[in-house]
Amino acid sequence: MSQSAPVPSRRPLAIAVCKALPLLAAASLLAAPATHAAEPPAASARPLQLAQAGQAAQADIARSYHIAAGPLSTVLGRYASAAGVALSFDPEATRGLESAGLQGDYTVAGGFAALLAGSGLEAVAQGDGQYTLRRRPAGSPSTLRQVTVTATATRGSNDLPDSYAGGQVARGARIGLLGNMDTMDTPFNTTAYTAQLIADQQASTVAEVLQNDPSVRFTTSEGHIYENFSIRGFDINADDMAFEGLYGIAPYGHVATEFIERVEVFKGPGALLTGMAPQGGVGGIVNLVPKRAGDTPLTQLTLDYTTKSQFGVHADVGRRFGPDDRFGIRVNGAWRDGKTSLDHQEKERTLAAVALDYRGDQLKLTLDAYTSEETIDGGSAWMASFASKVVSPPDTGTNLLRGIHGKLENQATVLRGEYSFNDHLEAYASLGTLRYRYSGYINGTRAGSIQPNGNYTGQTYNQAGGNDTVSAEAGLRARFATGSVHHQLTFAVTNLDYDSYRANPGNSTNYASNIYNPATPRLGADPGHAPKSGDTTLSSVALADTLSFADDKLLLILGARSQRVQSKTYNVSTGATTEDYDERALTPALGIVIKPWAAPVSLYANYIEGLSKGQNVTLNNGDIQSFAPFKTEQIEVGVKWDASTVGSTLALFQITRPSLIQDTATGRYSDDGEQRNRGIEWSAYGELNSKLRLLGGVAYTDAVFTRSANHTYDDNHVYGVPKWKANLGAEWTVPGLRALTLSGRIVHTGEQYVNTANTQKIPNWTRFDLGARYATRLMGKALMLRANVENVADKSYWAGSFNDGYVTQGAGRTVKLSATMDF
Repeated sequence: MSQSAPVPSRRPLAIAVCKALPLLAAASLLAAPATHAAEPPAASARPLQLAQAGQAAQADIARSYHIAAGPLSTVLGRYASAAGVALSFDPEATRGLESAGLQGDYTVAGGFAALLAGSGLEAVAQGDGQYTLRRRPAGSPSTLRQVTVTATATRGSNDLPDSYAGGQVARGARIGLLGNMDTMDTPFNTTAYTAQLIADQQASTVAEVLQNDPSVRFTTSEGHIYENFSIRGFDINADDMAFEGLYGIAPYGHVATEFIERVEVFKGPGALLTGMAPQGGVGGIVNLVPKRAGDTPLTQLTLDYTTKSQFGVHADVGRRFGPDDRFGIRVNGAWRDGKTSLDHQEKERTLAAVALDYRGDQLKLTLDAYTSEETIDGGSAWMASFASKVVSPPDTGTNLLRGIHGKLENQATVLRGEYSFNDHLEAYASLGTLRYRYSGYINGTRAGSIQPNGNYTGQTYNQAGGNDTVSAEAGLRARFATGSVHHQLTFAVTNLDYDSYRANPGNSTNYASNIYNPATPRLGADPGHAPKSGDTTLSSVALADTLSFADDKLLLILGARSQRVQSKTYNVSTGATTEDYDERALTPALGIVIKPWAAPVSLYANYIEGLSKGQNVTLNNGDIQSFAPFKTEQIEVGVKWDASTVGSTLALFQITRPSLIQDTATGRYSDDGEQRNRGIEWSAYGELNSKLRLLGGVAYTDAVFTRSANHTYDDNHVYGVPKWKANLGAEWTVPGLRALTLSGRIVHTGEQYVNTANTQKIPNWTRFDLGARYATRLMGKALMLRANVENVADKSYWAGSFNDGYVTQGAGRTVKLSATMDF
């Protein structure tokens, strides 16, 4: 019997709850006693207390600090807390001033001097760990010597690696079952984008965050209801992202960033580290880290506007309480609605997220829950294929699908716990659930076989379905030594179950249209209820050892994962089983890091595999060929350099992925088909000085089919993989006006083939973005004003390729404005 999963009504009670939750939370927390007010509180006649006194610091001993840039008052508060001193001053003294943060080794006095250089202020010791600010006397010295420091690994799974200089990326990321690792200790190419970058760029979705990475490209059109990516030339579907290290729990569709602290990108296959992705993506791993309550109380409200008339509000509230502030709560709520840059399209999005945590001496617990809903009305972005030759794209904002609608709903909960038995042994476990439902015209938004004059024949597809997912992970991590060799041994098990539901789509009849002068499309019929269409279980066992030699000058990672893939699919009309798949695979991995010099340079190499589900193929005689999961293999070497305030990674890689091909003589299949991607990546980040910050890089990828059926496409280039991609972003704090920061970004993508036959190609394109932000105060409250313009020239271009033979159009000029106030 088939199972039914009815599609919810278009206006559930959850929407009202989503809209009300952030306002109620903000109101209740604003009513809390003044001792819990957010930093910085309202200005008053008495000095502003920025940090509570802790144990007296040893003022003459240099310590390492990694404090991100921000308003001077905020940065000073973070520094005072880290240094274990108390600082008080009148908030008017720092009004409108920005700080580049602090990176390196400093004494207490030296750190204050570095942070206050050029501000006209100095910190004066009052004794017993107390400091106050005053105007610097004329002619007094303000310089000091900085001590360079090399970062060390962050070992905990809950405590995030610090931000790097400039605050746009972090010093490390979560490397699957290995936990959080410092970039310089990691034998892979990783980047972790911070909440500061997300806020400053007004990146409302994960796709907008990944626009900063030269190895990543967005493969569905901007404005589409789904976000899919390509990393190192291999597709990563929206449902292949991880949330807090778990697959199957991240939101489908556009992933809102309002509740995200970090977007971590791991480049290349990673079966050992995380297990097989639900849809078998092997190009990389995108892990979403949720926000949690910090040590400083937070009450923040953001109002925003996006072209053409999208208006939004976001409330972000965080508190710690209880003995030693062991309990934390972070509440994020967002709502956005209005017209988009696509003609006649309207979009509404709601989000409510709660993050609870407990940090004890041995036990750490986190609970994350979110609900999100997105609806589009009046149209969708689209994909195009060409009858003979590639034609010019229409004007930006052209809407071929006026009148269609779609809706996505996600509700998820994740519980994670860690227990440290002692300094040498800890256990961890996670359990997450997701309920996802979709309805409307969310796929198949295509204009097929476009003629040179723009004519095409269209069809629309009304759909309904969803997934119910349970994802779990558990592990033990032991640290010990054998002689002079230190080990971190990790044992982990994972299990991911998801049931799929899908209705037979309601397809419209064909209609004639033109991409330059679109006709009103015909709409498909309501597909009705969505019966069960499949169930899948991905289970695995993994063991990995990180060996450290010669005081961490040599790191060696060895491991393997045994993966089982079980999958059944059902006929949605009859409920009959159409496929029953049960196969296993073992995926080993090796990584090495060498630090040969006193300079902060790491040489690394790795061999690692990825997994994708194999296939059951029915032959002409009725026999069934069953294939084990396909193993994608990567070999990579690289070098990383940390110059204290500027970091850089250079990587060379080769990835080979098998595929099925048929022998025409016997009719049987083999997995001897192969795609090979070879490439070079260079990325850089950090700050050249206190006023100039950089983020970007260049990626070269040569992707070819090395073996194809009957050798038809041997040596052809893989469609949708440009050879050259480049991103360069810069931020400049205006001298003499430290409250004002200007920014710019260039995104370049080279020419690329549209189809496997290599008969069609789209040209290269370059996009320019500009931005500005200004820090000030209003009624004694910190206020940040931001403005960003993407695709300044409003250039119309084919951005890339999604399926074989189809291209997507880039978004037009997009203006974003926002105002964020701390209460």
